Amino acid sequence: MATYLFKRILQAIFVVIVITLFVSYAVRLTGDPAVMMFAGGGGSMSEADLERVRAALGTDKPFYLQYFEFLKGLVTFDLGRSFAGGAPVSGLIAAAAPSTLKLAFVSMLVSIVMSIPLGIWAAVSRGKAADQMIRIFSLVGVSFPNFWLATMLVLLFSIALGLLPPSGMGSFESYIMPTLTMGIILTATNVRLVRTAMLETLQSQYVMVARAKGLSESKVLYKHALRNCAIPLITYFGLQFGGMLGGLVVIEKVFSWPGLGTLAFDAVNARDYPVLQAVITVLALLIVAVNLIVDIAYGLVDPRIRLE
Repeated sequence: MATYLFKRILQAIFVVIVITLFVSYAVRLTGDPAVMMFAGGGGSMSEADLERVRAALGTDKPFYLQYFEFLKGLVTFDLGRSFAGGAPVSGLIAAAAPSTLKLAFVSMLVSIVMSIPLGIWAAVSRGKAADQMIRIFSLVGVSFPNFWLATMLVLLFSIALGLLPPSGMGSFESYIMPTLTMGIILTATNVRLVRTAMLETLQSQYVMVARAKGLSESKVLYKHALRNCAIPLITYFGLQFGGMLGGLVVIEKVFSWPGLGTLAFDAVNARDYPVLQAVITVLALLIVAVNLIVDIAYGLVDPRIRLE
């Protein structure tokens, strides 16, 4: 187990280095932050002024030196200061990361709570009206762009009915629309996966034996069938959660959610290299951690799997 974890940690370090190296180089192709600062202030600029600003920001150094300084700061938890506001980047990340994690976790929980019962219901009712309705819901949900669904929910629940706050993260009610938006879209995909996995499992011999023993249908479905098809579900849910962490930018912007997505979006517009590098690095670390947790969960669900 220790050898397995050590190998995965080395792989994670390599993945993070490759991702941050690519992002660090790519973002520098988008423009010079010194020019952006002068353009935003509306003043005239000379080459000497630009050089002084670049020296103050550290962007006058070669790229490889800037990147090594970033890696050194990553080890010491000192990610520098924002070009835009001068605030410590570590503080910005610490303030934004919990908001994104809360939104992603609750959205994923909503999706799992909805998709597993619906998927099982559809599998048990194969070919019947309930199965057809759930499959139609899945198809419609997949067709919804997340920004469109988020906007429609704001128009309905905030503007038309006045029931929920349109933006911000101030109360429990502020979680409802963002998590419902992501939950519906994720459920539309997950319910089809659960249905397919359950259809294959329900035809297995051990399920027939469990029913022949007189076990209740709920025990057959949830204790025997669902557990035995949990491996592909855990894999997909884990990958989906990791992908969702980096895909919440649109939802966070629509609902003015103060998370990593909003922070990254603002950093791109301001050519704020330290902030963008830090956000991408944190997201990469979170995704790698989620994948590692998924691998470990395999052994908890299926004792036949050996993590070697």
